[in-house]
Amino acid sequence: MKFNDALLGVVFLALSIAVLVTIQGYPKIPGQSIGPGAFPGLIALLLAGCSLALIWRGWRERGSQPLVAMGAWLGSPRHVRNFLVAVGSLAFYVVAADKLGFLICGALILLALFLTLRVRPRLALLLALALPVIIHLIFYKLLRVPLPWGVLPVLW
Repeated sequence: MKFNDALLGVVFLALSIAVLVTIQGYPKIPGQSIGPGAFPGLIALLLAGCSLALIWRGWRERGSQPLVAMGAWLGSPRHVRNFLVAVGSLAFYVVAADKLGFLICGALILLALFLTLRVRPRLALLLALALPVIIHLIFYKLLRVPLPWGVLPVLW
């Protein structure tokens, strides 16, 4: 899928304006001219400049480039199914992670993804059970990032 540069430029310009509006509410540091909004503001201004350049380029090429060009993969049921399973997995995690927990959601999502991508079922099951535990240990123990436990008791 390919988007016209003007369309992407408008999206990025809106993002840069949102950042510039948001940093106005950041607190000022007494005695300093540079506050916590200086760096995000600078990045937002640079993004706005690049967005305007994209809009200009897309506007100039509007006759030869459609607003949205669909990719050839949309004609393949297998590719569409893989895309929908990936997006559905993300939506499932957002909805169910707090209730079921990371370990259960991660195992279900990985199993669905592995089976969709035609990994052998026994290997898919083994990986779907082992990888969430390893990932949870890395995030929970090493990086100290709390992941939801859900219905499981705190195991470590």
